[in-house]
Amino acid sequence: MTRFFGVAVSALAALWMLSAPAAAFETKAGAAYIVDQTSGTVLLSKEADKPIPPASMSKLMTLYVTFEAIRDGRLSLNEKLPVSRHAMSYGGSTMFLDTTDNVRVEDLLRGIIVLSGNDACVVLAEALSPDGTEAGFARYMTQRAQQMGMTNSTFMNSNGWPQAGHRMSVRDLALLANRIITDFPNFYPLFKEQEFEFDGRAPSNTRNRNPLLGLGIGADGLKTGHTEEAGYGLVGSAKQGDRRVIFAISGLPSAQARAAESRGIVNWAFRQFAQREVAKAGQEIARAEVWMGAEPDVGLVPAEDISALLPVFAGDEIEGEVVYRGPVSAPVQQGDTLAELVLKPEELDEIRVPLVADRSVPRGGFLSRIATVAILLLDRLNKGPEGAL
Repeated sequence: MTRFFGVAVSALAALWMLSAPAAAFETKAGAAYIVDQTSGTVLLSKEADKPIPPASMSKLMTLYVTFEAIRDGRLSLNEKLPVSRHAMSYGGSTMFLDTTDNVRVEDLLRGIIVLSGNDACVVLAEALSPDGTEAGFARYMTQRAQQMGMTNSTFMNSNGWPQAGHRMSVRDLALLANRIITDFPNFYPLFKEQEFEFDGRAPSNTRNRNPLLGLGIGADGLKTGHTEEAGYGLVGSAKQGDRRVIFAISGLPSAQARAAESRGIVNWAFRQFAQREVAKAGQEIARAEVWMGAEPDVGLVPAEDISALLPVFAGDEIEGEVVYRGPVSAPVQQGDTLAELVLKPEELDEIRVPLVADRSVPRGGFLSRIATVAILLLDRLNKGPEGAL
């Protein structure tokens, strides 16, 4: 009968550089989610799935839907859009648009990204809405968010203006940031622009509010947010070397606290973790029993070099195991996936890596199979009724 077997990774510690846990980041944010985009490793999660008021950070969804429309040819950067009385009515952070304006889509995008323009969001929303209204656009964004796996997001408007039911989680915000960076690399450079002067009419609103831009730490996006209910938040991203980190935080008490927290997150994520080599392709990690084979077992090896994001301070070992369903029935072909190496770094998610057979093992001959059955029967007889499976 098939059974599960495991091999303790601690016994194989000499095979790779292993690490101790990183010092945990004690975030002051009410909700936070930090992920290493390059490896997909979640570095910190606090109230990550709680739907909260996202404030202007939800403008990222309006931007994403607009980027899709431009990509699909339903909208062009040079197209000029009219400003409705409804769009003009919004207060807060705006481009100071009025109903006499016809504004280029590219200017509206910069107006949202750099100036956080509530009015600019509505202009785009009404142009792309299935029914021509901002409310209809919000319903479409909610549907699109669900399709993208953002299951804790519900939109009531296009710009994050305080409204009952308008909610996102920080995990959803980070997922959305990742999709913008990945799906629209041609538009992403807009997020690092620090200044945009739209026809000079609003000299008091020309600077990007992202506190990390220009600090020399690789920060290049994405969007701040603030309302009285939500507090201060930021969806941010930074790239250093080959690594990119994405984070979403909310619930800070001030703009200064948001700036300090965001910088601390970036420093911690890049300084406390590093990509480390775990094992080489073809390096034997464990052995699996082979049932009725010409050989009693087969080596388990990674098909490719294995690396993982791990804390930088080296220790002696990392918890883990090699798991397979066995014994493996012969014949076995070289390269067959037979097992998983499951690494369990402290404070981080499990890392699962497939292991394959290092060589082929044909079925054994008649005498070999008879011997295997005899050994199994003797083993069960020796164990008695309680040992039988």
